[in-house]
Amino acid sequence: MRTANTYPFLETYFSKYLSAFSLIFVLFLVTSVCVGQNNQESTKDYELSTAPDLWFNSVDGIRAGIRLRGEVPGTFRSGPHRLDAGLWLGTFIPQYPVSYYVSFTEPIPSISGFNSEGNIRLRSSIRTGYHNHNVSFNKRWQPGFNEKNYRELSIGVGATKRFEDEYVLYPQIWQNEWLYLSEINAVIENSNPLGRYKLQSSTVINIAGEADQFISTRFNVDQHIQLNDNFILRTRIFAGVSSNNTAPEYLYTRSFKPYVQWDELGSTRAKGTLPTPWVRQGIVQVAGGANLRGYTNQDVELLNDGQAPVFNSFGAFNAELQYPNFVNKALKNIPLAGLLDFRTYLFFDSGTSLGFTSREESRLLFDAGLGFMLNLNIPDYLGKNRGFAIRYEVPLWLSNPNSGSSEFEYRSLIGIGAVISL
Repeated sequence: MRTANTYPFLETYFSKYLSAFSLIFVLFLVTSVCVGQNNQESTKDYELSTAPDLWFNSVDGIRAGIRLRGEVPGTFRSGPHRLDAGLWLGTFIPQYPVSYYVSFTEPIPSISGFNSEGNIRLRSSIRTGYHNHNVSFNKRWQPGFNEKNYRELSIGVGATKRFEDEYVLYPQIWQNEWLYLSEINAVIENSNPLGRYKLQSSTVINIAGEADQFISTRFNVDQHIQLNDNFILRTRIFAGVSSNNTAPEYLYTRSFKPYVQWDELGSTRAKGTLPTPWVRQGIVQVAGGANLRGYTNQDVELLNDGQAPVFNSFGAFNAELQYPNFVNKALKNIPLAGLLDFRTYLFFDSGTSLGFTSREESRLLFDAGLGFMLNLNIPDYLGKNRGFAIRYEVPLWLSNPNSGSSEFEYRSLIGIGAVISL
């Protein structure tokens, strides 16, 4: 059941003018690239640089394009007028062959200091069958020179819409209506007596549009505990709650992040970038959400049957006990390979639906097993992690396996992203 459009003029505005805006923006990008290439050597006030870019999915084929970066020379991505943009063409020439992304950040001097910037950021993209447009106010607080101790706050509004289902493997978990969203995100990273910790919270409210209005909020805290020189314990607590009418892409699953967040990663933005048979067999797990990684296969089996294994609420606890291995020690002795981190660990996950709606099952689930992770991290200018993590995990034990399966069984899982980011 749909509610009446609270702000009908917004729907009319976006439907009528967004396509025209997109075309104008694409022309602007092309012009900017040409001007940037011609004037990059002569200008001293602003610098535009370009680079080729290639990606792949099964709808666009090889998606070929360019990336454009703009900044004031010598500011190293921390000055005014920061631009990050891209323009691509799908070589399979699908129904929507041209896609783009743009992000423009402008600091606010009156509330900015050393590594404690306040800014306004505008982002817009139309790619892989998905509109995503927003503007946000962002503020960072960092005491002193330690980039690892900071607080960040982001408040924004935006509009999103899935307009082409061909790009997604499971269209049943997407609704295809405009969402007009307000969002607030907060991050705190620091140290406590146990070690380093990271706290994150996010709240999204759909305030208008033909889709039902809803609110969805999630919270997680990661804790790093150095037990001794050889063993590290990493823990994570997660909780997410959404209202009854929440769009399915914002709801929670047992094993991976909400589907709307898959659009944030190039590898999961569209089908075919990761091998589709791997995904359909339930051996690919995308870090985020409750992260009961041993239940990935069960969730994917439901998706393959046309169902949507989602919950309005879920709580979870994840733990990883890292133990030493000779491969990681060898990598640390190689200068360029020092950016790589190879972890071996035992993991344990537990979680349950919080029972906020009558249709949710509230049984407690557990899994445990053995994991290996290769992590490449190149910190950005603020010292925050930037890179990727690939995991191979073996959930040897499930408390609630599928009918016909044993609790103790060899299962393989390829993970995208770190479950616990510290």
